Amino acid sequence: MSVVETTILPLPPGERADYWCELVSGTFIPLDVRLHEPVPSAGTIASRSLGPLQISEVEAGPQTVDRSARRIAQGGEEYLTVTLQRRGTARLTQDGRQALVGPGSFTCSDAGRPYLREQPDAFRFTTFRVHKTSLGVSDDELRAATGTLFDGVSGTSGLVAAFLGRLARQAAGFDPHTGHRLALTASDLLALLVRERRGRLDPRAPEHARGMLTRVQEYVLLHLGDPGLCPERVAAAHHVSVRYLHKLFHAEGTTLGRWVLRERLERCRRELARPGRGVPAVGAVAQRWGFVSPSHFSRAFRAAYGMSPREWQAAALLRPAGGSGDRAGGSAEPVAGA
Repeated sequence: MSVVETTILPLPPGERADYWCELVSGTFIPLDVRLHEPVPSAGTIASRSLGPLQISEVEAGPQTVDRSARRIAQGGEEYLTVTLQRRGTARLTQDGRQALVGPGSFTCSDAGRPYLREQPDAFRFTTFRVHKTSLGVSDDELRAATGTLFDGVSGTSGLVAAFLGRLARQAAGFDPHTGHRLALTASDLLALLVRERRGRLDPRAPEHARGMLTRVQEYVLLHLGDPGLCPERVAAAHHVSVRYLHKLFHAEGTTLGRWVLRERLERCRRELARPGRGVPAVGAVAQRWGFVSPSHFSRAFRAAYGMSPREWQAAALLRPAGGSGDRAGGSAEPVAGA
């Protein structure tokens, strides 16, 4: 886990503006920064990598950050940034919309398109930078989430804000493996949030049913590693019947068992392809994600991806870093129950 903490406090005031602009672009993505104080205040950026997730705490004086077409051409367009406001206010403009942000709320900005973030006062916020491909959502779905406000208090946005906030506070205490798994969970929750904002979750169903399905999926994702996860337990946790639970997933064209199996297999697939010094044992990976039977895991993996877990892992180790990496050759959906 890498940690970088930088402050412009020791610099003479006359040198702070240029250094801060370079620091912001170097930490995040190429950006133009305009400071709004005659003598720039001291600022601090502390960044930490948690698996594929970059978490940064930023504190500084009034300024405007501009992601222009010129800056997009310099790179970084593959990222989505979630910004959780801690102190001060902000205004984010992207895709023809504006979001006025206060403490406790958050926004999403897509680095592939121009945006403007204005901070009129001294501020502090936490950012979470994630690769857009890890979310598995479309560009249209992302466009529905940019330039809009997530209140960070109720519903899905409240759960996401609470999870990300706690993740940022405790990131230093996680070992690399745990950190990687938590980063994947964060990506899954963000994907659910984006899809909910886009209205992808069965527009034919009543609003309360869509909201319930989202909460159920969030609960399942947070408990994927528990082999005791079952329909009865999920239904009891949400005070609904098992029959109603199955109806929610039937409206999505699947079953709870298939959905759980698909999500578990996807976590195993990613982890088996994870680069690093140590090669994770197939059996240990399967057990961490809730599979009790190694033979059942192997059969389900082959049915989903067209090869055994060991074959997939061996093939992944031969791929060059930064390549297409974690996409298996097979495309079949898992068909067994959880």
